Amino acid sequence: MNKTPLTVSGAERLRAELHKLKTVERPAVINAIAEARAHGDLSENAEYDAAKERQGFVEGRIREIEGKLANAQIIDPRLLDADGRCVFGATVELEDMESGDCVVYQIVGDDEADVKEGKISISSPIARALIGKYAGDVAEVKAPGGVREYEIVEVRYV
Repeated sequence: MNKTPLTVSGAERLRAELHKLKTVERPAVINAIAEARAHGDLSENAEYDAAKERQGFVEGRIREIEGKLANAQIIDPRLLDADGRCVFGATVELEDMESGDCVVYQIVGDDEADVKEGKISISSPIARALIGKYAGDVAEVKAPGGVREYEIVEVRYV
């Protein structure tokens, strides 16, 4: 199976979520099921059905996170030696050639992506256009609204 790239902070967030699911959510669901069972007839017990559904979600999410962490290739951007090239984990400052607006993005794994935090997925069109380029290069991004051009102002590994 292919390794999935993940930054150190992304892996930590997944581990924290996994810990919460196992130590807080799972016991809470078990208690809710026990309490609903105590109310008697399970065939018409909405609380029991809701608790069982929640249990299925929690257990599924635990398996999903464990699988992602097991197949993760954890990359620390600070340890990269990419000679100023845009690579996974790099933080890239871009200038929109048309509007002159500047934006800063970090290229991260699919599970970590959050545009509001300035983190874009490695599989996004803009990240794919940036990979392998250096500061001063122009990246053409094929977006739904047409082709956009960005000049790479700076590449950092933080």
